[in-house]
Amino acid sequence: MIEIKNIRKSFGDKVIIDDISAVMETGKCNLIIGTSGSGKTVLTKCMIGLFKPDNGDIIYDEESMISMNDEDRKKLRQKIGMLFQGSALFDSMTVEQNVMFPLNMFTNEKYAEKKKRVNEVLARVNLENTNKKFPAELSGGMKKRVGIARAIVLNPKYLFVMNQTQDLIRKLLS
Repeated sequence: MIEIKNIRKSFGDKVIIDDISAVMETGKCNLIIGTSGSGKTVLTKCMIGLFKPDNGDIIYDEESMISMNDEDRKKLRQKIGMLFQGSALFDSMTVEQNVMFPLNMFTNEKYAEKKKRVNEVLARVNLENTNKKFPAELSGGMKKRVGIARAIVLNPKYLFVMNQTQDLIRKLLS
């Protein structure tokens, strides 16, 4: 479960979100809905630790992310998968390198184990044998699926999706 308690975030004098509280239940699809410019992305970036809130707390399974030290925050980030709106692939990396990126950041596994895991998640999103392709060689839908593969490669407990591809993810992961 994720609890958001009285989050406030501003940039300079501009308050983006103010006094936001919510509970995201485990095992459920929880949505953050609002109009353009209402702070959905800022709130989500606070929740995953990319932005530090000015006030309030974010609690993952009864542990405050705000008061975690760097090592504990890194362990928490290993449990979080992120799928950004434009897939956010590295153009200079192959599909395999893009999907392997979180494994390189957060694990000490040997290359053979990482490659095996990459192939498993690529198969799960129907992208077998695309390892050596670059994002420029892929269709838009294929890029989204590479983004999904990268988001799930660490088998995250929490998956944040910052776009309108929820139906595709449900279909591929069911």
